[in-house]
Order: sequence, then structure tokens, then C-alpha cells
Amino acid sequence: MNSKTNLTNWRTAPYSQWGFQNVRQLIPTANIQSAKSSQSFNTGDGSVLDSKQFACAGEQKLETILNDSHTDSLLVLHRGKRVWQWQAKHTHIAQPHIVFSVSKSITAMLAGILIEQKILDTTKPILYYLPEVKGSAYSDCSLQQLLDMQVALEFDESYLEPTGVFRRYRDSTGWNSVDQNNPGPDLETFLYSLKKTDANHGEVFEYNSPNSDLLGLLIERVARVAYADLLSDLIWQPMGAETNGYVTVDRMMLARGAGGICVTIDDLARFGQLILDRGAVSGKQIIPESWIDDTSTKGSQSAWQKGDFVGLLPKGCYRNQWYQVGDEDHSIMALGIHGQWLYINPTSEVVIAKMASQPEPADDRLDEQTLRVFSELCRSL
Repeated sequence: MNSKTNLTNWRTAPYSQWGFQNVRQLIPTANIQSAKSSQSFNTGDGSVLDSKQFACAGEQKLETILNDSHTDSLLVLHRGKRVWQWQAKHTHIAQPHIVFSVSKSITAMLAGILIEQKILDTTKPILYYLPEVKGSAYSDCSLQQLLDMQVALEFDESYLEPTGVFRRYRDSTGWNSVDQNNPGPDLETFLYSLKKTDANHGEVFEYNSPNSDLLGLLIERVARVAYADLLSDLIWQPMGAETNGYVTVDRMMLARGAGGICVTIDDLARFGQLILDRGAVSGKQIIPESWIDDTSTKGSQSAWQKGDFVGLLPKGCYRNQWYQVGDEDHSIMALGIHGQWLYINPTSEVVIAKMASQPEPADDRLDEQTLRVFSELCRSL
């Protein structure tokens, strides 16, 4: 273990470069088992990206852009082939890296499988599956509203807030250093304590991570299988993951479906390819095609336009824990703090996986630049 990195600083630079690749040494985790046999990506020709200068980033080359944006690794797939890959000198490419809120999008695909199996129903209230939410903000919202971040939740997603509700949230996940004699609530207890605002559910897109942690808890409860085992059994092994991943858990062993997944860049890209291939691998359907269609085409434009992220994606939308980019290619993406991305362009048949250790949790300038670069990259292949 790096003696300088601990629970008080692992999400801050420069400690995050080590911390994001060694979460297991800092926080309790549960294993996400890889496949017994897997196949590496074939190599395609992406040489056009070696010398390309990106007009959207001041005619800089891709390597310069990645260095300047604190990127740890980037992998580009085109038609299922590895066409371009880059990694920073400090990055161990075969070592799992935390993907933060990209975890939400992975969790939602588990939900889609359970919906196809008739274990879940998006029209039912959360209370139907989790009676414990009675009296909380979640007692009168539907599963679909939870999936679409349309819960009227009294919560402030303020990543740098040292006190208050967000600090208590992080404490409950096991991500902070806490007083062991008075650690505060565990994650499940914290979720049940959250209250509703005066607004109605289903009207506004409000990005709040506790919604996705509750989704992970709900999935685990109805499936009666631990989250990490379920993800391994239903997605990670069937898609042919090469390396074991893991997910952080709180002191009661509840997984953080909102942000705790740690995987390699190859397996993150492989998951993106699975989505691009409409949920199938070698002719076997793993994720329902109908769920991928729902995720990439449906959703409330009205709720999105009233939300906080419309500046990043003016024509976008949010559906089933995924972002619809709103471009003519019908691209979708998953996004995590500190620069984690999974970008899928079905028209260009491109998947881009990006892992980073950006100093700031949210950086609008870098996010906007990354979107432009990815769009231009897709047009180049």
C-alpha cells in the first residue's frame, strides 16, 4: 500500500493517481468474477488517430489532449476491434480502476435483465419491493422514476462539501475516514432517512447518487443474490470479461451500485461493445435488446430540459441511468466524476472507454471538450 494515500485523501490529487487504481487496498470490496475463458480484441487500423489534430481542441493531437485532461487510460474500439490505445506512465493497464458513476449505467443493465425476467416492473412503486422506504422520499415514487433520476429528493450532490448531508452519505458508504466509535449510519439506513421535497416525482431530472445506490439495493433484494455475484453471473462472465473486477461495500457489505465498481479499461470497453451489439455476444442475448432500445431512445425531454445537465447536452436526455447525447448518430454515454467515460456511437460503430484522475470531481470545461473530441474522433474512423 502507498503509505501516503489513505481514506482522507484518496480522491484528491496527486494521491488519486494511485488511489483510483488501488481502491481495494483502502475500502472493503466484493469480487466481480471474470469469465473462465475470454478472447482478447482483434486489432484494427486506427493509425489516422496517431497524427490527427483535433480542431475542437485547438488543433492538438490526441495524446496531448489526454495528458492535459489527466487521463489514465483510453481505449478505442471500431467495429469490435482495438484501433487505438493510450495510457499514462503511472497507469497499470491490467489493474482495475474505479469508474465512479459509470457504475450507475452498469447497474441499470442488471435492472433491465431482471425486468425481462419479470422479477421487476418499472411501473411499480419502490415501496412494493422495499417496504423499508415507507416515510422516506422513495415511498411514493416508481421504479422508472428512480431509474431516470426524477425523484424529488431532498439532497445536494455537492462533492466537495466537507459537512452536511453529502458528507454523511460518503461516510455511510465507507469512502471516508470516520470515528469508529461513532461511525454514523450504514448506507441502507442512510438511504431510508432521506426525505422528499415539496415537488412531485417525475417532473425534473435531478442527478442524485443515492437513487442509484437504492437501485442497487433493490436489485440485490429482489434477486436474492449479492450484487457483485449477480453482476458476475448475468453480465461480466457471459460477456467474456478477462479480469476480475470488484465493487466497494459498506460495513454491512452492501455494494455501491452508484459508484463503486472497479474494472480494467479492456473490460469497460468490452461492456460498451456489448451495448453497441445490442446486448448480444456470439449470438447469445445477455442484455435484452428491448431494454437497450428503451435506454437509447425513450425518456422525458421535458424533465431533462428542467434539469442541471442541459448545458452539457442541450439536446440530450437521461434514461435508465444512461445519457443520450442528442446527436444525429444517437450516441449514448456513461459518465463518472474525475473523468470516467464510456461513449458509444452506433452509427460509427465506435466504443470509447476513458479512465482518468482529474483533480476536480466535476470539470465542465473538460467534459465539454471531451464530448467534442469523442464526436470528432468517431467521424475520423
